[in-house]
Amino acid sequence: MERQVYDRMAELDQRHWWYRARRKVLAQLIARVVRPRPNSRILEVGCGTGHNFPMLDVFGSVEAIEVDPAARAMAEKRLGRAVGSAPLPDLPGVADASFDMIGSFDVIEHIEDDRAALAGIARCLKPGGKFVMTVPAHQWMWSAHDVVNHHHRRYSKTGLKALFDGSPLKLEKMGYLNSLLLPVAIAARTAGKITGKDDGDDTLPPAPLNAALEKVFAQEARLIGRVPLPPGLSLWAVASSGT
Repeated sequence: MERQVYDRMAELDQRHWWYRARRKVLAQLIARVVRPRPNSRILEVGCGTGHNFPMLDVFGSVEAIEVDPAARAMAEKRLGRAVGSAPLPDLPGVADASFDMIGSFDVIEHIEDDRAALAGIARCLKPGGKFVMTVPAHQWMWSAHDVVNHHHRRYSKTGLKALFDGSPLKLEKMGYLNSLLLPVAIAARTAGKITGKDDGDDTLPPAPLNAALEKVFAQEARLIGRVPLPPGLSLWAVASSGT
C-alpha cells in the first residue's frame, strides 16, 4: 500500500467509523462462526498498526505479521512484543501447523497470487484450525480507493468460492458485511466519478456523520453469523484446515 495509507490508518484507526464498527462486527463473527477453542493461538496476517489486537485477544494469545516497517513498529508497541515480517504468500519462517486460528482482514486482495496465499495460510494452521478473512466485494465498485491501496481485485461470492475450491482449505461459511451502507457507498463513489473527485480519500468525516455511520455499520454485529446479510461492501469467509 502507499505510505499515506498506513499513515492514515495510524491516525484514524481508533476514531474512524469504519475501523471502530468493523471490529465490533468481526468480534461477533469470530464468536458465532469461528468459535475458536479456549486459549487459542491466533495469528493475524497483515495486522497493519495492530488496531485489531484487543478484539482478537479475547479469543486467545495473539501473534502478528506486518510487512510495512512503520506500521509494524506501532503494532509492536500495541502488542507488547515482536511482530513478524514474513510476507504472503509463503509466510517464510512461520512454523507449520502452529496456529488454531489465522485472521486476515482486507489483506488477500493485496496479494497477486491469492491462491498461493491461501496455501501458505493453510500450511500454518493446526489440523482443524480455522481461517477467517474479509475482502472487498464487487469489481464494479472499483475506485481510486482500490488503486491507492494497491488492490489486485475485488471479489464476488462466486470468485471467492472458486478461490477456496482450489485451495487446501475447506470453505465452511461465507457472506457479506457492511451491507447497510452499500447504497451510500454507491452514491458517494458515483458522485466522485462524475465530479472528478474520485481520489481514494478516507479522511475522518465530521463528528456527527462519523458517529452515525459507525452506529449503522455496527448494527450488523447483531446479525452477522445469524442471518445472511444482503450484498455489502465486503465479503467474509471462514474455512478450516484438514483434520
